[in-house]
Amino acid sequence: MISLFDLFKIGIGPSSSHTVGPMRAAQRFAASLAHPDRAARLRVILYGSLAWTAQGHATDMAVILGLAGESPQTVDPDAAAGIVAGVATRRIVTIQGRSIAFDPAADLVLDRDTVPPVHPNTLQFETLDSAGAVLEQARFCSVGGGFIVHENATEGAGYTQPDVPYDFISGAQLLEQTERSGLSIAGIVMANETALRPCAETEAYLDHIIDVMMACIERGLSQTGTLPGRLKVRRRAAALHERLRARATVNDQSAHGIMDWISLFAIAVNEENAAGGRVVTAPTNGAAGIIPAVLRYYRDFCPHGSAAAGRQGMRDFLLTAAAIGSLFKLNASISGAEVGCQGEVGVASSMAAAGLAAALGGTPLQVENAAEIGMEHHLGMTCDPIAGLVQIPCIERNAFGAVKAITAASLALHGDGTHHVSLDQVIRTMAETGRDMSHRYKETSLGGLAVSVPEC
Repeated sequence: MISLFDLFKIGIGPSSSHTVGPMRAAQRFAASLAHPDRAARLRVILYGSLAWTAQGHATDMAVILGLAGESPQTVDPDAAAGIVAGVATRRIVTIQGRSIAFDPAADLVLDRDTVPPVHPNTLQFETLDSAGAVLEQARFCSVGGGFIVHENATEGAGYTQPDVPYDFISGAQLLEQTERSGLSIAGIVMANETALRPCAETEAYLDHIIDVMMACIERGLSQTGTLPGRLKVRRRAAALHERLRARATVNDQSAHGIMDWISLFAIAVNEENAAGGRVVTAPTNGAAGIIPAVLRYYRDFCPHGSAAAGRQGMRDFLLTAAAIGSLFKLNASISGAEVGCQGEVGVASSMAAAGLAAALGGTPLQVENAAEIGMEHHLGMTCDPIAGLVQIPCIERNAFGAVKAITAASLALHGDGTHHVSLDQVIRTMAETGRDMSHRYKETSLGGLAVSVPEC
């Protein structure tokens, strides 16, 4: 089982696998040092995709923040740059009360030549003595969605394997559990979570995740200026918001007006993510706008979405989405560096489609169908961010992923749940497609739009 507490993490942008994961790895390494008193110097080596997009995905900053003791869920995004600048200026990082030499310009190494043996997102930490000999070393893989594992461990070691009442590792098993128990998919997940912690704690966490998602949208709607990085992309959510609000006061309404709002919500979140703001991995940062946008659509535009029943509907949305996300995590990947953007935007769209179908009263079969449709039409999507920044085409892809999710839920709810392609089949296909995809299209910025479009 993968808990929703693991799948929905609160962190900062711009990337879960390239920012949140490396920060967690650096923090874990620093906390686990057995002999910090003997360390004279610290060195970090980034391999593969982490090396190719280190600056664009703020991996370098994330590592420094983690070594400084910061965590993704509590670090102040507004203070992050100052913390990093302080370490760079002093060329020292304080770990367990000990000052260890660390010059990011020399000791944060980008190895773009060595192919990491286990996962494309690999980073190595070392402490060295005064003679340059390695004292302690650890290698971590950032496997997507902020999950990290030691390189020599199986991926399953990255999360717990608890004893729960309704175990499932496939869509077919999930449907069997709903049929046997009479519970909805959300009910299955809630029962499993309640086996791990009190029900009230799970409900409180769900409500907190909802509040953080909605706050991220609101902040994104108010911010102007340009996003970080050499592309100088202008933030457009605030201006688009003003236009949509003005248009709402006229009698001649556009037939696709609601779609514009959905796109706006997704863009607002992903502009915040690109700016290093507070977001929820859903299931990743690069796809963080899709689930909040569809959740906001349910709250603002669907009957009873904002009533008391609507709050429970939002919880059921996230519980159902967590079930679908865990299936992709267990049987394929949610890492753009491993399977391309189909593993990020595609999975988020599938999760959102299932969540919306559930919140609108869909049966388990209809929910599974919605999830399948959501992924089926993202198969093969590459991850090719221009300049290594989570901006183009990432921000707009979230808007399209959100609209596709709503379309998928609508199509599924108009059917009776029967369909030719199962969710398990589409998950397997996504995994196979990702394995066949060239590494140039998997978050390295070595192919696709990243090389076809000039950076300036």
